[in-house]
Order: sequence, then C-alpha cells, then structure tokens
Amino acid sequence: MTEAHLLKQALRSVVSGQAKANACAYRPGWHLAPPVGLLNDPNGFVQHNGRYHLFYQWNPLACAHGAKFWGHWSSLDLVNWRHEPLALAPSEEYESHGCYSGSAVVDKQHLTLIYTGNVKYANGSRTAFQCLARENADGEFDKIGPVLNLPLGYTGHVRDPKVWQHDGQWFMVLGAQSLDLQGKILLLQSPDLLTWQSLGEIAGSGLNGLGEFGYMWECPDLFRLAENDVLICCPQGLTAEPHRYLNTFQSGYFVGELDYQRGEFPHGEFNELDLGFEFYAPQTTLSEDGRRLMIGWMGIPDGDEFYQPTVEQGWIHTLTCVRELTLWAGKVIQRPARELQRLRGEKQTWSGTAQQAPHWDITHAEVEIDTDQPFSAQFGEALALVWDGEWLTLTRINRRTNQPETRFWHGALRQLTVLCDSSSIEIFINQGEAVMSSRYFPTLPARLTLAGSEQIALSYWPLANCMIE
Repeated sequence: MTEAHLLKQALRSVVSGQAKANACAYRPGWHLAPPVGLLNDPNGFVQHNGRYHLFYQWNPLACAHGAKFWGHWSSLDLVNWRHEPLALAPSEEYESHGCYSGSAVVDKQHLTLIYTGNVKYANGSRTAFQCLARENADGEFDKIGPVLNLPLGYTGHVRDPKVWQHDGQWFMVLGAQSLDLQGKILLLQSPDLLTWQSLGEIAGSGLNGLGEFGYMWECPDLFRLAENDVLICCPQGLTAEPHRYLNTFQSGYFVGELDYQRGEFPHGEFNELDLGFEFYAPQTTLSEDGRRLMIGWMGIPDGDEFYQPTVEQGWIHTLTCVRELTLWAGKVIQRPARELQRLRGEKQTWSGTAQQAPHWDITHAEVEIDTDQPFSAQFGEALALVWDGEWLTLTRINRRTNQPETRFWHGALRQLTVLCDSSSIEIFINQGEAVMSSRYFPTLPARLTLAGSEQIALSYWPLANCMIE
C-alpha cells in the first residue's frame, strides 16, 4: 500500500474512534495509551535538545497485531506529552508486514530512527531488514531504507536494533534466532550508521555458561550502569518454574562487561525485570542530566490480551511509567521517575492496624505502605496482594479461564510504593528492589481495602492526569 493510503486509513480510524476510546472508564489518566487501536513496544526513546521523544509500535487500524506503524510522542518533562506526526508507516516492500521495533539516536544533530522492516511471504517464510529514517525540517522522517540485510546463519527472526555510540563508533545489538532455533543477541559496528560489520554473538541460548535458554531473544538494550554493562533482553521459550518465568514470555537482564574489541560479553545470571502479569519490551535512554531511564510495554505478546474489556472500546494496552535505573550489589534497582511526583495532590497519612485503614480511592493514586508485618490488600475488588512474612503474592482472576493466577516475590519486605491508574498497577518493592506491573479492571471508582491485625503506616496522594496535546 502507498504511504498516502495508509495515512488516510489511520486518520479515518483515529477520527472515527477516538471519542469512544476516550470515553472508556478504563482509559488511563497519566499513562500513555494509543488514541485508538493497539499499542505495544516502546521504540526510539531518546532526549534531544531538551525534549524527550518516545515512539511506539502502533496498529491504528484495529485492536490486533498486524502491520505496525510507529506513533510518536514528545515531552519536556516526562509528565505532559504532545502528539507528533506519525513517524513511520509500512509502505515500502522492505517493511510490507510492519515497521517493527528499534531505537533512535542523534546523528549530526539529526534525530535518526533505526528499525526492523518485517517481510512475510506467501509460503510462510519471512525475512527482515534493518532500516534507517532521518528527521527532516518538518519533524517528519525520510526513509533511507535498508542498511543491513538478513545475516547469514539466522532465520527471518532478526529484529529490534538498539544503537549507541562508543569511542566515535556506532554499535548495535540485535535480537536473533539461529538456524537451530536458539535465541541470540548479535553485536555489530559501524562508522556511519550505513555500513555495518558483524562482531558476532555476545549472548544467547548456549552461550556464556547458559544452557538452552529460549528459541528467540527480542528487544535487546545494552548500556553502562555503575561501572558495569547491563544487557536487557526478552527471551522467548523459557520453561515456567513454580515461582518465576510465569508469563508467556520473559523480560530480564544480565550484568557483565562488554569487550568491544573481542565482541564478547561475559555476564552473570539472568534476572527478571518485572514480576507482575504484564511487562515486556522495555527500552532505556540516557537523559541529558545523566540518568538511565526506562519505559516498557504493560502487556505480553501472545498472552490473554484480547480478553481485556477495552477492546470493545476500540483500544488496547498502555506503557508503564518511566523509571530511573541504578545498580546496587549487582541488581538493577527501578524507581518511578522523579518527575512523576509533580502529579501528586495533597498528601494524607495514616497508621494503625491494617484492617482499620481508610478505604482510599486509588483510581488515580500513589500509596506508600510501610510494614514488615503480614497483611493483605484488595485493589478495586480485582487484584489481591498478600504478604505472609516470607512471600509477596499478587493474584487476580484470569479473564480467559476465570481461574485465579498468581505472581510471586520472595524476600524481606520493608516498604511498597503502589502507583495506580484506572486499569493498571505498578508495585515497587523496597524502593525498587523488585517491581510487579499489571493491568487490572476494577470496580470503579477503585478502592483500597486492607486486612490484617498488625501495624501498618500509609501515605497517600491522589494523582492528577497528565496532559496529552
């Protein structure tokens, strides 16, 4: 299809569907969601000349996975956002089945997108091209086209380039699947973003002491944090264990040291980034003030996503809040970006036995819970959190099976920060030692109900809506 045709169809979908989507009771107040249609991976997260740019996988034509576009928001403060012109539409042969995920860099003061052009053939096979597009004076993106064809030795599942600069050279990590159906991360180098040289596999199933560890690794991101290198990735095909790897696909990280000369990345063990029901495809950027920021998709591919009630209102999925990353004792610590505190209203505090706590409205709210004693919490009669002194468990009813499903964290609990927004909850454990992110669909207005006979201390802030221009 021509780009003009795709843009006309997207415009019609937005104009005809946005009023219904905005009227949905589960529409978030301060998380980012698509105007209509389906959103998934965040892409091209970058700060340029003081303004953050955040792109996202978007199907504006339906609540379905299909030929993805790139939507585009920008913000000065990570709180209030502005719609920018649609960045990419899958109009060329080399991206006929979608402009898949990728990243953004600033090259010679020009914002430049690096993304995967996805192509599927009638016989069931597929291929992938890594492509470039550069911003023009109108804030739109001119496609340069493919700069890297499918590398030898891999299936058509090669995608999600994340690019950064080191010692005057550009480097790229790519998610890939080898011909023997094992997930890998590839490292490549370029002097100019146009010609790329492979430096080999730096991580994956069967490498660096890992046994078999998934048939495909997606959405890699490699960055420096506290004198270490951190590789984020999303291995597909990990076997579920009693208390971990419980989502359809996982998202996690390795801490190690990248040898740029040898193309090697010796690393430690795999750690999940988020222990909730919905979290995938995170991407980071380095802010101009030196912070490593991350945002993810509050969804899971091939899960039970299409049983969510917002589909009937013409939209599905949100992104997580923006998080600040630090590294402590070899573990990635995640905290809500400090800018989000600007959304806070008047603070309320309370202490006493859990069962006597006020039933605050948490439809759009932040709650801090300070205790190491057993308690339980009900969020909007749709999500239950229980701390028994050893395990923290999060339980809800699966919308497809109508059966309970549970996620777990094990440790010594001291404090929880819970961010609530209409149909999502993000629970930060012990100042970001672990996180549990989930969509849920509560009785509105959602109320917090605590139970337990032990002492607990609470802080509460209502949260204002962000502005989307």
